[in-house]
Amino acid sequence: MVGTMRGPDPHGTPLPAPSGSMGTDQHFETERRPVWNERSRTYETHEFVYEVSWVPELGVWRRFLRTHRKP
Repeated sequence: MVGTMRGPDPHGTPLPAPSGSMGTDQHFETERRPVWNERSRTYETHEFVYEVSWVPELGVWRRFLRTHRKP
């Protein structure tokens, strides 16, 4: 699993289409972000793991949230 940290990009940047075999383009990205906890009225750091994969039918990269936890 490949872990990266980066801030959210609300506009997104299109990525080039993958070359070669379509079966090897799936990977995972990990982000740690502050999340507001209303009960304790503080920010907590949570970890979000996304599956990133090429969707050939749409011709785009897509990110799907796989897990969300408080480390």
